[in-house]
Amino acid sequence: MDTAQRHLADPQTLARISRLELRARAVVEGVISGMHKSPHRGSSVEFAQHRDYVPGDEIRHIDWKVYARTDRYHIKQFEEETNLKAMLLLDTSTSMDYKGTKSALSKREYASIVAAAIASLLLRQRDSVGLATFDSGISQFIPPASTSAHMRLLLDMLEKKSSQPRTDIAATFNDIAERIKRRGMVIVLSDLFADPATILKALQHFHYRKHEVILFHILDKDEMTFPFQDTTIFEGLEGEEPLTTEPNALRNEYLRVFGEYVEQLKRGCRELTMDYQPFPTDAPLDAALSEFLARRMHRL
Repeated sequence: MDTAQRHLADPQTLARISRLELRARAVVEGVISGMHKSPHRGSSVEFAQHRDYVPGDEIRHIDWKVYARTDRYHIKQFEEETNLKAMLLLDTSTSMDYKGTKSALSKREYASIVAAAIASLLLRQRDSVGLATFDSGISQFIPPASTSAHMRLLLDMLEKKSSQPRTDIAATFNDIAERIKRRGMVIVLSDLFADPATILKALQHFHYRKHEVILFHILDKDEMTFPFQDTTIFEGLEGEEPLTTEPNALRNEYLRVFGEYVEQLKRGCRELTMDYQPFPTDAPLDAALSEFLARRMHRL
């Protein structure tokens, strides 16, 4: 593993989250026996419920203790445990290359480390994880797998720097939703530079297909606080015309609009029963990620 890959698979981050399980809240499908609930009834160790015996049921599933009490045959049903199939969606549009003057990492670098840490955690749990990078559409796609060599493949993909100036979230999400055949988890890492209504409408495709969705909103502190003081030339990173202006005249209105934008995303995700988590790039990555996973586990 080269220096860049070691940076993405940051050992401090991985050590902080190694004791946490990224369990699926929704019922998920899988192929091999694992640690997540499946929508299929199976014969694992976790009891689910009884049902009346019908001709053709296997006798070995009869609960004889219940029969002794009720003189009626009942079948024991169990929750099948299955592995999770997760898909990481990483925004690689040029707006993700922004790095504030006081930021150690660009949004893309920060998001790539988060993606690498989550992929490592999922593979350690013997779950399957895939990765898609997108800008104006899907640029790279690796389907979920859980082999030992898969992590290197994911890291190599995260290191590629090509990008396009425009982001088309709606087209990307719809394309990904059509490619994922089994119910599972979709983890989005993006600065979400699009109209919130458009983003939420695109997320509904995942909701319709019963995927569980986690939305990591990657933001630079500059975007959250608008700290600029002197007359500034703002250059659009996604093809917008440069704008020369006095920041002090815009700050209050910018912060109001930004707050409404974030609140609309939060509210929409709650209505779709999806996790929304802002990730400022100045936050210590290991602490931010482990806190999110711990809070999520507690809620589950």
